[in-house]
Amino acid sequence: MWKLAPKYYGPYKITKEIGKVAYHLELPPEAAIHYVFHISQTKLKLGKQQGVQHQHPLLIEEFELQLWPETVPNSLEQRAQVHRHAHNFREVQQCTLLSIKTGGCSEDCSYCPQSSRYDTGVKAQKLMTKDVVLEAAKKAKEAGSTRFCMGAAWRDTIGRKTNFNQILDYVKEIREMGMEVCCTLGMIEKQQAIDLKKAGLTAYNHNLDTSREYYPNIITTRSYDERLKTLEFVRDAGINVCSGGIIGLGEAEEDRVGLLHTLATLPTHPESVPINALVAVKGTPLQDQKPVEIWEMIRMIATARITMPKAMVRLSAGRVKFSVPEQALCFLAGANSIFTGEKLLTTPNNDFDADQLMFKMLGLIPKAPSFTEDAEKAPEEESLQEAAS
Repeated sequence: MWKLAPKYYGPYKITKEIGKVAYHLELPPEAAIHYVFHISQTKLKLGKQQGVQHQHPLLIEEFELQLWPETVPNSLEQRAQVHRHAHNFREVQQCTLLSIKTGGCSEDCSYCPQSSRYDTGVKAQKLMTKDVVLEAAKKAKEAGSTRFCMGAAWRDTIGRKTNFNQILDYVKEIREMGMEVCCTLGMIEKQQAIDLKKAGLTAYNHNLDTSREYYPNIITTRSYDERLKTLEFVRDAGINVCSGGIIGLGEAEEDRVGLLHTLATLPTHPESVPINALVAVKGTPLQDQKPVEIWEMIRMIATARITMPKAMVRLSAGRVKFSVPEQALCFLAGANSIFTGEKLLTTPNNDFDADQLMFKMLGLIPKAPSFTEDAEKAPEEESLQEAAS
């Protein structure tokens, strides 16, 4: 059975109660976790001094039983309160994802139409030129996006020096436009992570996809530990980690819990956690998978929010099939980031106009860009309380 990282054990003193659903804990300076804990993550114990309460975050067994909501209505109010404490409740980050090198990937990810092993109609293409990429970034910024993400269908960047150097140039140029920049290029080496940081990269995406246990059913050409190693290189280089997963792959609820537990017990929480609903593409091994229900998305988002309070929880692939009221429930559950633009790599997505209309209908506010030097500073509680009001 999984175990919680030792650094999560207390006891920690409660300095403030947040409504009736969470505690603000007095953590040591070296603690790599957020100071807000939901009540179900903790056990009250009497401290050495009379009347002082301390906290012990739960092990995975209790994590699954108490954090994974049995019903959606019971979880929404609690998650919303924690979300209001850590973020401006109306702010939603808008990101745009562009496939800068499409198709021809050697891997066997069962969900991916860009694998060369499957007949999906996606043709292999070379790396896009700088002019094309920068024009796409410019259009995304004009439409309201503050983060521009570039994806390349590669297993890794080893032996791709020329292409990698071109991408470093793209990163520099887009950063100079005043946008956050993210890349997802497969596995990278330690020095490449350092080079991306020097170029101005804001975040690097490398999803874990699912639990360690279910992972071999989906992918055999890259190990779970290789994914974690890439995240380590990214984190050590000082780049924000973007990592999440996909639901609807045929996994059990325990696998969804396992994925979130792995993410929540990394040395530091990911800056961004994309929650994807499988887009079943004809020609892939998962083409006949049952569509993900909105309630499944809400439960994943709500649990991600409560376990990783400061993260940007991104409502990602599959959003296009959810109505505006359904998406509103996802925002209420804790989502505060979306991908906008007519495509997510090669699959359909909500276009800019539709999202602008949704923002207006729901009273949402676009989130301004936040760069590394600013993102590392903990927000002041006073501003958080003001944002929640």
